[in-house]
Amino acid sequence: MIEPKIFYRNLDALLRKIGREKTGRKFLFTILSELETLFGSDLRLANGKLYQENQNEFALLTPPGQPRSKQGVTRLPLASEAIQRVLKFGSYIYDEPALAATFGIDGNGQYAIPAAFTVIKNPEERWLFVFELHGGWMREEVEFCMNAVRAALKYRLFSDAVKNDLQQAAHIQQSLLPSAPLAMRGFEMAARSLPAELVGGDLFDYIHFDDEMFGVAVGDASGHGLPAALLVRDVVTGLRMGLEKNMKIVATLKKLNRVIHRSAYSSLFVSLFYAEIETNGNVIYVNAGHPVPLLIKGNTVQEFKSGGMILGALPEITLQRGYAYFEPGAALLLFSDGIFERQNREGQQFGLERLKALALKHQHKSCEEILDTIFNAVFEFGAGEKWEDDATAVVVKRLPLAAA
Repeated sequence: MIEPKIFYRNLDALLRKIGREKTGRKFLFTILSELETLFGSDLRLANGKLYQENQNEFALLTPPGQPRSKQGVTRLPLASEAIQRVLKFGSYIYDEPALAATFGIDGNGQYAIPAAFTVIKNPEERWLFVFELHGGWMREEVEFCMNAVRAALKYRLFSDAVKNDLQQAAHIQQSLLPSAPLAMRGFEMAARSLPAELVGGDLFDYIHFDDEMFGVAVGDASGHGLPAALLVRDVVTGLRMGLEKNMKIVATLKKLNRVIHRSAYSSLFVSLFYAEIETNGNVIYVNAGHPVPLLIKGNTVQEFKSGGMILGALPEITLQRGYAYFEPGAALLLFSDGIFERQNREGQQFGLERLKALALKHQHKSCEEILDTIFNAVFEFGAGEKWEDDATAVVVKRLPLAAA
């Protein structure tokens, strides 16, 4: 019997290595080697081999940079009783001679039986660790070690797979959002969106119609994370498709509302503000339950309230258009609730009044500078803590006539 303190210290070291080691082609071979190095003598295990599932069998893998092994069985049929046992229980010690023969272990005249455990990343990717157990092994110790390592490997591989999927979703989401401001004669604009998680539920978009008119949108899907990101994808795609077909604003948003309500994520909804701005300053907009954008000019603040309820909550909604005039020298600020609802350590929100004051004070700056000022102020208000909600802001400025 092994010394418990030494055993647990070695096992803890191996589990930490599983958590830290970079996954890749060599990862499983590294763990295989570490198992033998740390526990070979005490658990009486040796000659570890790694197999990977390939269609109807497990095929022997060769460590990178080493010649193919000629020892042992290179292919283990998936349908064999021995393999079905380890797949059923996760780990298995083959002390029955008929099952042990499946692995073709030759102990060179000494006692040796197989012990194996599976590692599953997903239903399509499975590996099999196989060792020889020599005389003096203890069932409880071997099974405990194999099951602990098996669980750690499964968690690590699953976590990496999920992380990779989310990273791919983040790249897809970022590709949907504009990578650069829209260039329009007589206007300047900039936008910024910070997700609270790897993928977020906020959106913004620019839509170019012609040299005389463009559209700007900002929205916020309920919640955040992957479900919200999927809804953002549908909203951005649906909005662009509807507007490219020259549908009117209200008709486009009503149709988009029906699509969202019927989707598999009908328990989710999205607020959306959309405006069409002509280069002469005329603005037509609809606000579907989104925080009210602010049009800043001098000491005045105009709020764009007209619209209706959020999209996706009901199959049919009523929306109203609003009209405004975008004066030369004015700045339009659009934002999500992650900006003004951010809290400090006392539980106070940043609030709309602070946001208005910032916009009024810094309206003379460039759009990028205004964004820097807002995000820095809001971040510091939250004591530099991690963003708890997605935060998005868009600034559109109509340049003074002389500058335009």
